[in-house]
Amino acid sequence: MAPSGNRYLETMDQRTGKDKIGEELAAQRFKMLEDIARELAGEVLFPTCFDAILRLRKELQNPNITLARIAQIVQLEPLVAAKLVRLANSSAYGAQGAVRDLPSAIHRLGLNIVRTTAMSVAMGEILHAKQMVGFSKLAQSLWQHSVYSAAAARLLASHFHVAKVRSEEALLAGLVHDLGAFYMLYRGAQYDELRERPDTLRHLIAQWHEAIGVTLLETLGLPQEIAQASVDHDRPRSVPDEPKTLADVVYTANLLAGGCYVWLHLDFDRQEEDVALFREKYSNLLPEIEAGAREMQTALN
Repeated sequence: MAPSGNRYLETMDQRTGKDKIGEELAAQRFKMLEDIARELAGEVLFPTCFDAILRLRKELQNPNITLARIAQIVQLEPLVAAKLVRLANSSAYGAQGAVRDLPSAIHRLGLNIVRTTAMSVAMGEILHAKQMVGFSKLAQSLWQHSVYSAAAARLLASHFHVAKVRSEEALLAGLVHDLGAFYMLYRGAQYDELRERPDTLRHLIAQWHEAIGVTLLETLGLPQEIAQASVDHDRPRSVPDEPKTLADVVYTANLLAGGCYVWLHLDFDRQEEDVALFREKYSNLLPEIEAGAREMQTALN
């Protein structure tokens, strides 16, 4: 979990104060982290593309919400609505016949997929923000990693019959486990000095994206299990021979997708070794995961 308030700022100061790249750059780095910490300790100002997710979160707190009301909310975001209908008619869900209207698509897919699709649209909008032009390669790598992780998490949960973990819940957890990286990339792209020095931003993301991501997931109202499953997902640790919890599923899916060193384009030797071991261990599942990731990429793009 991320520290809060002044303790969070003090911890950031301790961990970033040793940077000797230059006083001006060090100040810019700290300014971004300070701004994010202030937001996390108060009211997080999400980009407008998260409006649909925030509306869904609020409405879904009502246990008596109807399918018609959910469809009404989703229709406010045409891109989300269109992708839900397309996904409902994809080979993964469309075996029962074609659907042509949003309520039918939502009924077929279920609320977890509605949340997942809304989240994927918002994450995609962040990647296409005009400030992100200089980080397009990094942003695309992060998106591909997230989609692959989502496909891997869904398959792992179903293949190993992980107790109390539904496959669609695992899909959502895999997709959003690096939300902190998306948010930091979006925020960092707003600072001139960091846009000019992308390596600096990469190192900041590597250091802080996990803790920031947990707080963002909780603020967005995602289930506590999903937020907690993303805690320290890039920190090496031992896991059972087979995943037993949602956290195990996310950790394994993240490594099967290459871990953070791949999309950050940084040198993480230890993680690279872990990735190779996991991909060898689960080699029989890789073709199905890769096929699922391609299908998701098509449906969500």
